[in-house]
Amino acid sequence: MSEQPLNPSPAGTPDDAAAGTAPVAPGPSAPGPTGSTAADALPLPAEPASDAAPDALSDEDAAARRAASFERARRLRQEPRFPGGPAADPAGSHHERRIRSFQPRRSRVTTGQQESLERLWPQWGLDIDGKRVLDLAELFGGLPVVLEIGFGMGEATAQMAADDPGTGILAVDVHTPGQGNLLGLAEKAGSTNVRVANGDAVILLREMLARESLDGLRVYFPDPWPKARHHKRRLIQPDFLDLVAPVLRPGAIVHCATDWEPYAEQMLEVLTAHPRFENTAADGGYAPRPAFRPLTRFEGQGLDKGHVVHDLLFARV
Repeated sequence: MSEQPLNPSPAGTPDDAAAGTAPVAPGPSAPGPTGSTAADALPLPAEPASDAAPDALSDEDAAARRAASFERARRLRQEPRFPGGPAADPAGSHHERRIRSFQPRRSRVTTGQQESLERLWPQWGLDIDGKRVLDLAELFGGLPVVLEIGFGMGEATAQMAADDPGTGILAVDVHTPGQGNLLGLAEKAGSTNVRVANGDAVILLREMLARESLDGLRVYFPDPWPKARHHKRRLIQPDFLDLVAPVLRPGAIVHCATDWEPYAEQMLEVLTAHPRFENTAADGGYAPRPAFRPLTRFEGQGLDKGHVVHDLLFARV
């Protein structure tokens, strides 16, 4: 998953006095193309000084410009890129500020992805706005539902949906090109068991899903946030599992996969320590890749580079 960082603080622009620049004295001027002479270039009489201090006016103007810039940026974030499609900021600003595991990014949307978003989003898409509890039985026609967080461009999700039409997949991401691509792939395969959710999965888990409404959770190749100072942004944390456990039915499987060894070790440690989850691997370690998880293009590239992919399958108890 790509939730998106963060809020840069703009710096003011120094005025000429602070920058140490001095006015340049006028010099003689030659006649210009319109026949002007040096006399025309003589300085005009100075206007009466304003009551307000020039420096104060400059500071006020700079503050006003900064405020206008912030407002334009805020409006841009909230404007939908495609009318009738996924919202730019579905939950709005009424939710608390906190560290997120994703970094929203605006990438180029192809013509095909845009067409899929405009045509299929009203039928198969939904925004994570935190304002309602989803009726998954109605949304998926009574199918058991698995939540997938972070589906990239959607190739693996579309294949799993086509291979298992008896399971609904609620696929969450914030990447607009991937959302459009998944919708197009699902339609091409004739799959009607996929719904694409746009926004923050934490808000979805906390506010929009009923207790014991999910039959599984899939988190494949989440951002490993490899730098030590960014480890707090990793998705698989004790607090996250506290949100996951109540919305899973007993026996539901949490399936994680990563090719980042240190993150795999953290996932195993955090899942093993949580009282609501039990490792399905007999030796208490990693599990073989199950047949239903496709080998993705991204994963294949990692394997070609010598990366080792670890799968973890834990049951909710």
